[in-house]
Amino acid sequence: MNGEIFLAERFEAERPQLRSVAYRMLGSVVEAEDAVQEAWLKLSRSDVSDVKNLGAWLTTVVGRVCLDQLRSRTSRREDPLPEQEGLVRLPDPVVGGPASVDPEREILIADSVGIALMVILETLSPAERLAFVLHDMFDVPFDEIAAVLGRTSASTRQLASRARRRVQGATPAADTDQARKSQVVEAFLTASRGGDFGALLTVLDPEVVARSDGGTLVPSVLRRGAADVASQAITFARFAADARVVLVNGSPGVVSFADGRPLSVMSFTIRDGRITGLDILTDPVRLATLGLTG
Repeated sequence: MNGEIFLAERFEAERPQLRSVAYRMLGSVVEAEDAVQEAWLKLSRSDVSDVKNLGAWLTTVVGRVCLDQLRSRTSRREDPLPEQEGLVRLPDPVVGGPASVDPEREILIADSVGIALMVILETLSPAERLAFVLHDMFDVPFDEIAAVLGRTSASTRQLASRARRRVQGATPAADTDQARKSQVVEAFLTASRGGDFGALLTVLDPEVVARSDGGTLVPSVLRRGAADVASQAITFARFAADARVVLVNGSPGVVSFADGRPLSVMSFTIRDGRITGLDILTDPVRLATLGLTG
């Protein structure tokens, strides 16, 4: 019994890291929790007396579970790549600050993995995503990742390198000053509420891209250009009785409510003081799982 208690305590100590791995692999908070729970079941049924590094062992177990889930998604074709055939599929946002009823979720994005990066991870193949996430984000050696993938260390290294080039090419360096980003988001919110088209054009990059994921009930939308995005922002603001700046994946974002129900979660990519990207989750089913209250 003491051994089981000790093992459970060791697992709980590793849980935050395992959830972080699973979230980056799957882009879903619920599925990440399921993957971590499956790792616990695996641990409880295994003899790990010879395991020298339990944390590393559990990380590879979670990685394998997530890899299987990603491959299952691909085979079922239930999750189209973002922007494929006009569709948009955003990962679950992790909301922190006053709108969050589960501040422990902020651990998931302790190193500020933004929604824009998560969107790019969604475009990688399952093997590329595993190699990139485990090696580049969690420093897992290529030999250990290769064992999960059933590949050589050299080919696993190539997978990570290919994924890294795609990630770096699609996510140019954005502003990192949190205070400055908050000012930009506040300016966007004020201009939207006030219907100030000119002010929105000032805060939006001319080539801004806005992605909106409405789930199965509302058509997903991809918009480009400051004028189009500004017009939609003003229209949308009329429906949001309550909108506030919060942290979305560790960066200033906006949560909007109508009649006490979450209407949207907005994540911003800001470069040189202007908004270059908006990722907006409006899917009522997924919003309902985030624990947000107006």
